[in-house]
Amino acid sequence: MNLSLIPQIKHTDSNNFFLLSGPCAIEGEDMALRIAEHIVTITDELKIPYVFKGSFKKANRSRLDSFTGIGDEKALKILRKVSETFKVPTVTDIHTEQDAAMAAEYVDVLQIPAFLARQTDLVVAAAETGKTVNIKKGQFMSPESMKHAVNKVTETGNEQAIITDRGTMFGYQDMIVDFRGVPTMKQFAPVVLDVTHSLQQPNQTSGVTGGRPAMIGTMARAGVAAGVDGLFIETHFDCANAKSDGANMLDLGLMKKLLTDLVALRAVVNEF
Repeated sequence: MNLSLIPQIKHTDSNNFFLLSGPCAIEGEDMALRIAEHIVTITDELKIPYVFKGSFKKANRSRLDSFTGIGDEKALKILRKVSETFKVPTVTDIHTEQDAAMAAEYVDVLQIPAFLARQTDLVVAAAETGKTVNIKKGQFMSPESMKHAVNKVTETGNEQAIITDRGTMFGYQDMIVDFRGVPTMKQFAPVVLDVTHSLQQPNQTSGVTGGRPAMIGTMARAGVAAGVDGLFIETHFDCANAKSDGANMLDLGLMKKLLTDLVALRAVVNEF
């Protein structure tokens, strides 16, 4: 995978990790632009290659009354506006083969959710759009098995595949990241650590997912030390009132300090 082939991505020669970051879900235009502007300013200052993340639709919800989106086309148009306004690439989740073609008209990277990582038709449909495909490792999958998910992309002739680790189910309501999987998966594709989803604590009883946001810094530093190529961090300026995954997102006001620390750590890691 060649990072520089993602349209409008900057700072690819900085030897930094790249960053996928934004809100869990697109809730409206103003919130998306506000979050993007804040992160673009920081990543330009720190020379971090940046892709704005926002889900146009949330299909994987525990409860029927959970927020799923503001409308597919409306949210996708907001993602396009973010890209045009700040000259940055964008990434969004897809859930069906039909989503792949639709979302590819608006964004630069198509993301396969972890619970769909083995859905062959979906992965192939994403790959056939020619877009970069970010496959999240299923919570039920081993690092070694991600080789086959990547092959589904590359066998279409699309070499632009990324793997994102978002932890493995541990017990019934917790996630654990096994950092031994990082070098294993780097044999197949660049590896991203999904910092915030790795700290989820799914609650099957209430249907509302919890999390441990106080551990975001620890998890991110561990990922950089382990040699990940990129980081995935969901963020919001009002996590308590976010419509999706507020319990494990990073407060936007904390982003600059965290990224500054991580860039310094990356510089040390690069010396080894």
